[in-house]
Amino acid sequence: MSSNTFQGKFIEQAKIFVLENLSNEQFGVSELATLMNMSRSNLLRKIKKETQLSVSQFIRQIRLEKGMELLEQTDYTVSEISYQVGFGNNSYFIKCFREHFGYSPGEVRKSGYEFSENETTSDITIDKKPAQNAFKTNKAYTVMALLLTVVAVMVLFIIKKKDKNELVSPTTLSKSIAVLPFKNMSSDSSNLYFVNGLMESSLNNLQKIEDLRVISRTSVEKYRNTNKTVSEIAKELNVNYIVEGSGQRVGDQVLLNVQLIEALNDSPIWTEQYNHKVVDIFALQNTVAKKIADAIQAKVTPAELQQIDKKPTENLEAYDYYLKALEPFQAQTKEGLDKAIPLFKQAVAKDPKFALAYSKLAIAYYYLDIYQTNKQYTEVINNYADKALLYDSKSDESLIAKALYYINIEEYRLALPHLEKALEYNPNSSSVVNMLSDLYARTIPNTEKSLKYALKGVQLDIAANDSVGKSYIYLNLSNAFIQNGFVDEALKNINLSLDYSSTNYYAPYLKIFIQYAKHKDMVQTRNLLINEWKKDTTRLDIMQDVAKLYYFQEQYDSAYYYYSKYVKVKEQYGLGIYPQEDIKIGKVYDQMGFHEKAKPFYKAYASYCAKDQSIYQPASLAMQYVHEGKRDLAIEQLKLFATKNNYQYWMLLFMEKDPMMKSLKDHPEYKETITKIKNRFWEDHERLKSMLIDNDLI
Repeated sequence: MSSNTFQGKFIEQAKIFVLENLSNEQFGVSELATLMNMSRSNLLRKIKKETQLSVSQFIRQIRLEKGMELLEQTDYTVSEISYQVGFGNNSYFIKCFREHFGYSPGEVRKSGYEFSENETTSDITIDKKPAQNAFKTNKAYTVMALLLTVVAVMVLFIIKKKDKNELVSPTTLSKSIAVLPFKNMSSDSSNLYFVNGLMESSLNNLQKIEDLRVISRTSVEKYRNTNKTVSEIAKELNVNYIVEGSGQRVGDQVLLNVQLIEALNDSPIWTEQYNHKVVDIFALQNTVAKKIADAIQAKVTPAELQQIDKKPTENLEAYDYYLKALEPFQAQTKEGLDKAIPLFKQAVAKDPKFALAYSKLAIAYYYLDIYQTNKQYTEVINNYADKALLYDSKSDESLIAKALYYINIEEYRLALPHLEKALEYNPNSSSVVNMLSDLYARTIPNTEKSLKYALKGVQLDIAANDSVGKSYIYLNLSNAFIQNGFVDEALKNINLSLDYSSTNYYAPYLKIFIQYAKHKDMVQTRNLLINEWKKDTTRLDIMQDVAKLYYFQEQYDSAYYYYSKYVKVKEQYGLGIYPQEDIKIGKVYDQMGFHEKAKPFYKAYASYCAKDQSIYQPASLAMQYVHEGKRDLAIEQLKLFATKNNYQYWMLLFMEKDPMMKSLKDHPEYKETITKIKNRFWEDHERLKSMLIDNDLI
């Protein structure tokens, strides 16, 4: 169906909304219904009547048609295009593309089709309106703790060194390995899920060995249909060994060919052919992992061997349902999760003690709930996570599931021990490492630990090597560096981020603040932010920062202009973002004479301080006491904050800029207290700097 098939103002408006949110893979039926001011059921009836498609099919068709345009008119890779049109998984994009058009994206490129200069991609002009796009701001939490893809969604890192500006891992390559997607040699394409399961299990078993550095599945997925040589792949992934495999299932027999290749000379150092009955599938998977580890001479501890030898289930029917669920589950889309969940449920119905399937159910429901203001599946997640732990308490997946339950209810500190324990059972788990890095950056602030796990993530998760993926890799690295006061390193990485993708949503925003850390020119910073905000006036993150800079300069009328816009949209959509800014909003309203309107903001800020369990609570309470005229109590809280470690550089850059701090500056203990806060930060910075230098990281 061509892009001109859908007719009528209603469908055209719906299409505009989809195109506006094209790269947001979480944009689905609920989000479109909200923008169209309709219930889900009414939206379904209307779109079904006019297009004969469900809403999900309608959205996906627009994504695919835009993907076709990009294939025909740009030089972007298939992987780059899949992410630009909202498919978080490249394989799922290829699958949907083939189903819709009857051929793969690669075949479009091979056809050599070219557009004439007169052909255009679209005749639609998109007019972004705050009311239509405000839901996007729920994900734009703060420049100080960018949450980019979570789970990923999870943040990606890079290890490969091209020049002196790029980050280098201290890890040697001697025991680094990547398991490429296995090839399905069966004439029956429906067996692909089974062959993928063999690859997944081999990868998971190897990841349990701490002496190996095993590249994540997301990193190798892009090589499923590649024409690149083993040496080229190994160079891109920065590994010394590659595992290739092919398999097929014929009746109750499994035929598997596996070879371990040394990348340096592109030669196999171990090759094996297996012919097993399906009932022996687990023994086959475990044997492959142990043979590979032995060939590389990796040290495998008894505890790791026990983890490798553990059978996920005794029921092969249950395992078959589990394998069938993996592909849609890994697509990380609502459609994929909706397809995977019934299959996982059938797996646990066949084996009520199948811990791995229970954990996947918990994780799937977590991702369905992740962007919902009102959580729907909290108890479902908890119940499945508890069952996973009941039947396998030493599984990293079970522990991840329980951690996600705690994250879902915002009990972040309770999630930490589960994630750290999961890392013991799977030391190569990039998802766990990235979650820990994010938690320490965002919800349980500790810049040193965030950097520690980010650097560990460098070793594990090469992930997207396309330009868009690399852009976000460097964005995250830049953010990690600036939080710890490494301004030059942050600037190098943010420039790399923009070099790889000038359309990166957050990079220009972060760069403005990194530049401020160098020149300390608030007027220049404010003007740059305003220019960035004008590109997309729905951005509440930038809007509140512009207001804040005017507030710091005591230009309250201008601060009020931006804060009032910010508050209106925030209240309209019930967004609970930036609670730490409420006291500034209250102060601005007071200065403008809106004393009654200011009171709820002061009250909300006091509530925020009471609930805050982070290292920043004393600093926040100090501002509350300043507002209340309790100067001695404010100084006591600042003294307490001066004993904390690993807080973000932004505190040093902006804390004294707050006009409310003026009333403290003549306090006899003010200067000494502020000096202690600064000294503590730079002591942490110097200790971190020594560690980074010792490990050749800066």
